Amino acid sequence: MLRPQPVIRLDRASFAWPDGTPVFADLTLALGPGRTGLVGANGTGKSTLLRLIAGELRPTSGTVDVEGVLGYLPQTLPLAAGQTVAGILGVASTLAALRAIEGGDAGAAYFAAVGDDWDIEERMAAVLDRLGLGEVGPERTVATLSGGQTMALGLAALLLREPDILVLDEPTNNLDLVARERLYGVVAGWRGCLLVAGHDRDLLGRMDRIAELGADGQLRLYGGNYDAYEAAVAAEQAAAGQAVRTAELQVKRERREEQDARERADRRASAGRRRTFATGMSKQARGAMQRKAEESVGRAAGQHGERLAEAEERLRRTEQRLRPDERLRLELPETVVPAGRTLFEADGAVVLRGATRIFGAYGLVLTIRGPERIALVGPNGSGKTTLLSLILGEIDPVSGRVRRAAAARLLPQRLDLLDDALSVLTNLRRFAPTVPDGELRNRLAGFLFGGDRVHLPVADLSGGERLRATLACLLAAEPASQLLLLDEPTNNLDLASVRQLEGALAAYRGALVVASHDRAFLGEIGITCWLRLEPGRGPVTTDRAGALGEVGRREGEGNQAR
Repeated sequence: MLRPQPVIRLDRASFAWPDGTPVFADLTLALGPGRTGLVGANGTGKSTLLRLIAGELRPTSGTVDVEGVLGYLPQTLPLAAGQTVAGILGVASTLAALRAIEGGDAGAAYFAAVGDDWDIEERMAAVLDRLGLGEVGPERTVATLSGGQTMALGLAALLLREPDILVLDEPTNNLDLVARERLYGVVAGWRGCLLVAGHDRDLLGRMDRIAELGADGQLRLYGGNYDAYEAAVAAEQAAAGQAVRTAELQVKRERREEQDARERADRRASAGRRRTFATGMSKQARGAMQRKAEESVGRAAGQHGERLAEAEERLRRTEQRLRPDERLRLELPETVVPAGRTLFEADGAVVLRGATRIFGAYGLVLTIRGPERIALVGPNGSGKTTLLSLILGEIDPVSGRVRRAAAARLLPQRLDLLDDALSVLTNLRRFAPTVPDGELRNRLAGFLFGGDRVHLPVADLSGGERLRATLACLLAAEPASQLLLLDEPTNNLDLASVRQLEGALAAYRGALVVASHDRAFLGEIGITCWLRLEPGRGPVTTDRAGALGEVGRREGEGNQAR
């Protein structure tokens, strides 16, 4: 029997938390077959909207209707460490019944448990293999899986149910490059209705349309993928900017005409008074003429005032169409590092995880020299974070040699570098204690903290503001860092914050070492060198000429070989 066409439909749907805090209001949307990317700043309610669609929450007003079988993958899966793969996939009882029947037990209950799912093992194996979990047996527990494997397993559970509608919330957050490619394959082949909230531009580039949930709580739909969305927004802003300039000119014109009209009226009134005295007009007649003149001036002033008010209202409305320009414009000349300077050197550095040599039998051989921009790529568990810790000086090798010629700084993934109880300015003062306050304010202005905003407590900052404050303390610190380390820096950032991070790194003149699976981000920050790590398979391999696509392909081949 044919299934009805899958549809997600919102009709004036509003949601507020029990304490009355509103999230969004009067959302109207209809989505049928096709791929839709949901974007918006952190805190605008994207996850809340997905939970409403999935039926986990109910709208405060309006309606949310779903036609078809829906599969929902949240950001964090509520799984217990002891749960098995079969249990998560929802096939544990079916597999147990199959085993009993194969063992010769013909009990009716077992046949009822199997139902029509006699091919469940084959279907399960196919789905797991498709998502890179072919070696994960049904009895494995969550405790033995990585975060990326757990997320892939959650997706496998949905695909096994063959839903009509797939709703995914930040599905690539814990996935390495190869796992992301597998997810992209699922997305590319999806024929039902797909709704994905995320900031992965590679994923959003595979969408048919983009739905933007704005800070004003409104939902705007744009046709095309993420590149088309960015182009449409840029065109909107160009048109809005021109409309604002036109409205500003109209306001100036109306103010000038109003002033000119007042001055002309004053001159006419003064001339009229002189004529009445010169002609010997009676006091009563002069009063009547003056009242008539004042009424005429009042009517003219009223007309000009109305036109001015209308022009000012048009200006106010057009200004509301403009989005704030939150690009960072920085100059960081003090972070320059000479091209020939060696910042870090490892020769046969052996680091252990238990009894395993993370960088292979012969240890790590690596030199970071000059303003290199190094991308660390490789599957989860290959040692990327360990390598960053070694460069930072948090760990030392058990054998071999390491030389650290420059103090490295790390942008922490949780952005917990600052003291929440202190202001932005006071935090920066801790990192640059000898720099005058005036210069500190100038540096903070480059990170969009101008005027009294430098006194904002860090505890009150939004996620994007916290990122900018942290970057200010790292990049405008004293002494300037010539080696900056980043560990999955885009994982918890919205797209606007990612753009700001890219802007800050464009101004940074020192060396970068970045562990990331975000290919779009790596493509924007001018990577000059790729380091590919493979678990326990010898030294890090250096590819200074290769492109990320080639590195990703080789990584995938390495995983298949294992």
